Amino acid sequence: MKNRQGAAWSLEAQPWAPGKAFAEVAGRLSKWGLTRPEGLEAVVRHLVSTVVADGGRHVSLHLAEQNDQALLLAFSHHARPAQPQDDDILDRLRELGAASCGTELTDDGRQVWAVVDLEK
Repeated sequence: MKNRQGAAWSLEAQPWAPGKAFAEVAGRLSKWGLTRPEGLEAVVRHLVSTVVADGGRHVSLHLAEQNDQALLLAFSHHARPAQPQDDDILDRLRELGAASCGTELTDDGRQVWAVVDLEK
């Protein structure tokens, strides 16, 4: 993440994780002097809820900022996700305001990411 601001958090895969994740992201963007977009909370909650539902013990959330956009990546750390890879996840992220998004299953778990435009 050279030449960009970034942060990462590890959270227990619990029902409260999406709210905690949003609080962390909102706080970090504020610390960086950036204004979060209106739909950011829904995007973060959807990302984290998706990987929490995979059934692992913890999840991680990564945030990077560059050129008035934020990249958010949630990772399940669970090799056998409880949910299939589903286009509905991506459709919902787009509805919530993601400029782009994607998901990938790896040997180490599911990655779900979204790029959101930050307020100027």
